[in-house]
Amino acid sequence: MSEYKLGAVESRFADIVWERAPIASGELVKICAAELGWKRTTTYTVLKKLGERGLFKLEDGVVSAVISREEHYAAQSERFVEESFGGSLPAFFAAFAKRKPISREELEELRRMIDSFGEG
Repeated sequence: MSEYKLGAVESRFADIVWERAPIASGELVKICAAELGWKRTTTYTVLKKLGERGLFKLEDGVVSAVISREEHYAAQSERFVEESFGGSLPAFFAAFAKRKPISREELEELRRMIDSFGEG
């Protein structure tokens, strides 16, 4: 599982891959040229870097995701809670709720989620 925090440009690139994977590397180069203004070498450099971090792989000319976008961001969130709140979800939620009001609908949704996790 990747513990790599993505920068803004890397996030845009990762989103392109996650939205289209599996994708032919040549097609990815064309998309990155059009959407990011990158040259072929830049696309392959960033792909190699993110491949080394365990996000993507290039095999037989096809780029695929090793982990999903959701898995990646879940790991990032878990790491943030661990580092910032000693792993305490209640402490994280309390800090979050002090800054942003939670609607009744959001509270109900959170209750349903908590109840479903307790059942599993």
